[in-house]
Amino acid sequence: MNPTSPSPLSYKDAGVDIDAGDALVDRIKPLAKKTLREGVLGGIGGFGALFEVPKRFAEPVLVSGTDGVGTKLRLAFEWKMHDTVGIDLVAMSVNDVLVQGAEPLFFLDYFACGKLDVDTAAAVVGGIARGCELSGCALIGGETAEMPGMYPDGEYDLAGFAVGAVEKAAILTGRDIRPGDVVLGLASSGVHSNGFSLVRKVIERAADALPETLDGKPFREAVMMPTRLYVKPVLAALARHPIKALAHITGGGLLENIPRVLPAGTAAHLRKGSWPQSELFAWLQQVAAIPDIEMNRTFNNGIGMVVVIEAAQAQACAQTLRDAGETVHEIGVIAEIGSGAPVVVA
Repeated sequence: MNPTSPSPLSYKDAGVDIDAGDALVDRIKPLAKKTLREGVLGGIGGFGALFEVPKRFAEPVLVSGTDGVGTKLRLAFEWKMHDTVGIDLVAMSVNDVLVQGAEPLFFLDYFACGKLDVDTAAAVVGGIARGCELSGCALIGGETAEMPGMYPDGEYDLAGFAVGAVEKAAILTGRDIRPGDVVLGLASSGVHSNGFSLVRKVIERAADALPETLDGKPFREAVMMPTRLYVKPVLAALARHPIKALAHITGGGLLENIPRVLPAGTAAHLRKGSWPQSELFAWLQQVAAIPDIEMNRTFNNGIGMVVVIEAAQAQACAQTLRDAGETVHEIGVIAEIGSGAPVVVA
């Protein structure tokens, strides 16, 4: 007796829908096209993305950065808010590249899921394209990975990769920082993309007593406000003022990110109360009884980017940033470190 012939299997039977992937690419192409800029040599869909460093750079140094969105995605899944986490993804990398004084040139994304939902993925990539557009960098490639069994239905993960360029002589190193220099703080748009494991715990603790609004926005919108893109205003300031250093305030907050750009023997003395605490951060601190030091070590706490500049140039630099749309506070000064911490908030 002949054994029964097995029924044929397809990739779709295994959980991977090639047609859905093709449909997503078709949705992405016009979004990516809106981000095109000088240097792009090819479009979406090739095996590799081609980019030519603009010839206006005399001695370009490439600066790269990569990041994700973290556990903020858990709230995106739960609240079905997928259209802004792509902006977060772009911002986390391009803001880091910017800190070296570099202009972001191009961006690639990686979107992984168990089962591809084209509408959800298109919403996410739409946010990525919007972030690229706002920061002046091109979305020139990426990868969509459908991996059955790796992620629960309705969930996904994101990674992003940015490359920028800076003139070799203009790389920001912080080596010229001296006591007496001024620390400017650029306001954040909210929690950005760090500290969400604690944010989610606070939301759990508050249970049904969540506020309806915070900072004039519905509660969920306030919590999910995407990371602010500082690229264009800061590049404008770099072109006009002798900025000595920048610090992107991400994981580790003010206390751990500012020291990354300070030379040996110096410290940043920040003045408590020199910038306002938003309703969102006040609510998080009150509900969970979070000490001030923990607020400044876990969250950006209202300051998303720090600028260090000579005191005589500080007001003019702050005005340039304000003219470009930033909210700027003079939050402290550079001092000799002595026997204290590298960042003091007092």
